[in-house]
Amino acid sequence: MTTQAAPTVEQIVANMRGSLNGQVPPAVQYAVTVMPEMVVRHAQDSAFAMPPEGGVLTNETRTLIYLGIALATGSRACIEAMTNKAQGLGIESAKLLETFKIARFAEATRVLGNAEPLLAQLAGSQV
Repeated sequence: MTTQAAPTVEQIVANMRGSLNGQVPPAVQYAVTVMPEMVVRHAQDSAFAMPPEGGVLTNETRTLIYLGIALATGSRACIEAMTNKAQGLGIESAKLLETFKIARFAEATRVLGNAEPLLAQLAGSQV
């Protein structure tokens, strides 16, 4: 049984560039020089979360989920990366905008849920 050699940092960056419509996030570019083992780990984590083969979700669905989470958490680097990936995959603008609306609603729902103590107190004072 043969095992496939782990990809080099250069191969990882090349694959990332291909996957992200020609772009590599600046943090990854810096990490190549400062901490290349982090680039390797990040690629491993990516393959674990979004397996290139054998996953049950389509690449488009994964990209939209990732974009929605990035929007909701405010991760600018991930928003840019997933926007580039979506462009490379040819994901329709309407799907990207719907993902944005869902993320916005999720954030609004979080704020509403966080307001429960306030709303409960105000509701009690009006009884």
